[in-house]
Amino acid sequence: MVILPSAYMGSVSYFSHLLRGKYVIDTGEHFIKRSQRNRALILSANGPLALTVNVEHANTPRRPMRDVRIDYSKRWQHQHWVSIVSAYRSAPYFDYYAPQIEPFYRRQWRYLLDYNIEYTEALLRMLGVTSPPNVSERYVEAAEGDLDLRPRHNEGPTEPVEPYIQVFSDRMPFVAGLSVLDLILCEGPSAIDVVSGR
Repeated sequence: MVILPSAYMGSVSYFSHLLRGKYVIDTGEHFIKRSQRNRALILSANGPLALTVNVEHANTPRRPMRDVRIDYSKRWQHQHWVSIVSAYRSAPYFDYYAPQIEPFYRRQWRYLLDYNIEYTEALLRMLGVTSPPNVSERYVEAAEGDLDLRPRHNEGPTEPVEPYIQVFSDRMPFVAGLSVLDLILCEGPSAIDVVSGR
C-alpha cells in the first residue's frame, strides 16, 4: 500500500499514486510547515511559483493534520486566484475548468485537511475519476512492504513525469513537480493519460 499525506493541489506524481491502486491518505499524521500539505507549485511567466495556504500557529510542533486551521487574516485566497488566472488564462482549458476551481478561492474552510480533501476530490473529477480519495480515520502505521510517502520535511513524491506542453513552453523548458492543476489546464481530458502513464 502507498501511504500519502494530504496535499494542497497535489503534484502530477501525487495524483499518479491516487490512480495506481492501493493507497491511503493519512489524516492522522502531524502537520509539517512549508510542505505539500499547504504548499503547491504552479508555473508563472517567471518560472515556478509557490502558493502557500496560511495556517494558524504554523510553528506548533507535532500538531495533527486534522487540527490545523486555515488562517484568513491575510488574503492568500485572493492572491492564489489572481496568480492562477495570471498564469493560466491563456491555457487551452482554463475557461472550461475555472468555474470548478474558483470556489476554492471564494469559500472558506475551517480546517486545512477538509480543504485539501475537497480540492483533491474536485481535481480527481476534472481528471474524470468519480470515486472519492481513500482517507484514513487515524494515523497509519507503515507495515513491511508499504511505500510511505509522508515526507518528514518539505519534499513530496517526485517521480518522473511524461513531459506535456505547458503554457510557457515557447520560452522555458519543461518544469516537473508542478500541481496537477497545471496539467489539467494545459491538457484537459488528455490529462488522465499523463497521470496514469498511458
